[in-house]
Amino acid sequence: MMKNVSLLIVCSLIFTLSAFSQSGDGTYRFTILHTNDEHSHLIPHPVADYHPEYGGSAVGGFARLAGAINQIRAEKEQYNEPVMIFSGGDILGGPAFGWLPLKEGVAAEMKLFQAIGYDAVTIGNHEFDYGPDVLANYLKAAGYPEASSKTVFLGTNTRPPADHPLSDLGIKKHYIKELDNGLTIGVLGLLGDDAINKTAVPGPVEFDDPIEAARQAVEELKAAGADLIISVNHSGVYEDRLLAREVPDINIIVGGHTHTALYEPVFEGETVIVQAGSYLRYLGRVEFEWIRGENKITVLNEENGNEFLIPLDSSVEPDEEIAAKVEEYRSLLNGWVAELTDGLVTHIEQPVARSNFSLTGGRFQQESTIGNYVTDAMLHAAREATGNQVDVAAQANGAIRANVRPGVEEWSEGLITFYDLIMATGLGSGDDGNPGYPLVSFYLTEDEMRRALEVSVLLSELLDNSYFLQFSGLRMAFDPNRAVLLRIPFRGTPIPTSRAVLSAELQTGDGEFRPLRRGSDELIHVVTDRYIAGFLPLVGEIVPNLSIQFRDESGNPVELDDTIIRQNGEELKVWQAVLNFTLSHQVREVDLPEIPARYETTEERMRAIYTLPLWVWPLAIVVVIAAFVMYIIRRRRSIN
Repeated sequence: MMKNVSLLIVCSLIFTLSAFSQSGDGTYRFTILHTNDEHSHLIPHPVADYHPEYGGSAVGGFARLAGAINQIRAEKEQYNEPVMIFSGGDILGGPAFGWLPLKEGVAAEMKLFQAIGYDAVTIGNHEFDYGPDVLANYLKAAGYPEASSKTVFLGTNTRPPADHPLSDLGIKKHYIKELDNGLTIGVLGLLGDDAINKTAVPGPVEFDDPIEAARQAVEELKAAGADLIISVNHSGVYEDRLLAREVPDINIIVGGHTHTALYEPVFEGETVIVQAGSYLRYLGRVEFEWIRGENKITVLNEENGNEFLIPLDSSVEPDEEIAAKVEEYRSLLNGWVAELTDGLVTHIEQPVARSNFSLTGGRFQQESTIGNYVTDAMLHAAREATGNQVDVAAQANGAIRANVRPGVEEWSEGLITFYDLIMATGLGSGDDGNPGYPLVSFYLTEDEMRRALEVSVLLSELLDNSYFLQFSGLRMAFDPNRAVLLRIPFRGTPIPTSRAVLSAELQTGDGEFRPLRRGSDELIHVVTDRYIAGFLPLVGEIVPNLSIQFRDESGNPVELDDTIIRQNGEELKVWQAVLNFTLSHQVREVDLPEIPARYETTEERMRAIYTLPLWVWPLAIVVVIAAFVMYIIRRRRSIN
């Protein structure tokens, strides 16, 4: 008898708890937790300001992420409310931990996502930083295709060739999951147009139109019985809103790519759009209620008193199991860094410099202190490695991934660690399989150098600030309004002017400059990185008067791969140039080099001067002529 009573009590409790997440009138409740653009930030950052005992102002890290998720899961389990966890992509790239995919058999981020219990991760453009072959090895190391049963890797519009290893690793177009409360969720994951355009090394992988791919996926998911559709996108808020308008059957969009911290959702029609910033500064949390029959979804955060973004700061208790896994990856990385730096740096938290100011950037079409520092380092390294005079160094804003900020805590004030310094310049890899884009040096004519300046202004104006170049060794004044003459009606195709650069001068000594002459065939020696150099000539294929030809010191054409700078037989990387430049600074009263005060402010290397667009002048002339003709006609009529 007592057994039967106990069974009835248990059944009653189960029914009561499930009623919170599914009521008899077809109302379902569930929670989505989300992150995006994690960029291999396995540990809290800035590293200088993190202390495992004292906390500090550093944010992020996978152990804190897991701790916050554990707390929310425990809370929701009391009400038997399902929790789903998604990442909007760009899990790789950025700090030194982003180098580990180059190591055979290492897949730190995806292994950690699986251990934490993520439902799905969408592919981002930075997953291709090392090319599709390395990505395939990475997913294989993470246990795919079998690991899809733990965490799905989504690529609805990503199409590798049938004979490429990526096609056999279980990248899903979409999938369906039935929650414990009976609600059936259809999930897809898209790479947006802007992200596709910024994919560094796609290789043979092709990408379908995201909106058309979404339409087909939604149709298939609906046919398979999905109650709700979630699209986990790496595309940015603008493209997410466009998608919601074009494919309104998508109920929820979990976003990424633009690093946007949405402190409350964006609503486009009936579609809810969320995004959680970047670098694991936040864990996104959005709570829903859905009513069957009405197909109505309601956001409950305000009603429940919960924020949409949870800061992953020192107030979050880290998960010990995940912290131990991260420590294993840290140890592996420390050993590799010591090898790559010939023992100069033995661990990623090692201080390498001091400063009482930050090196910052990111302002639209403007010179930056971090840009000046990085390009000066590249110029210094190229001169030292080649033994020749190098005139100009160039680096794109998009290749400078972070500001460099010294520590602010009592134990870290003024310190810059290796990890925090390299975070700005550690992207990519070379043919040697080691991390970092290699430096390349070549010669351009003065006229071609001016064309490169025009390309910088044009691409940043047409696309975004990632394409704007920072320089060392020259200064220029430019007018963004003069980059494009007009756009062809109905097509929107821009017609460049090649006259956005108002003046350009080459540095010839300390504070001395001479004009960079239009039409001159005199050669100048230029250094940039392999990736940036790769896209500079592409504009010339579309706009011939902006064409650029790489040359040797005698003016003979050379292939780009023959311009890679090597030191002691090894590729010289951008991050190595920055590290060596930093270590070369003067030591003042303390045991570390000090960042020179000149980098606290910009130096007017680039000045934007806004004038009237060029199309205004022809229009003004036409208006004046028309007015003059009208005046003559009226005057003749008055005489007659």
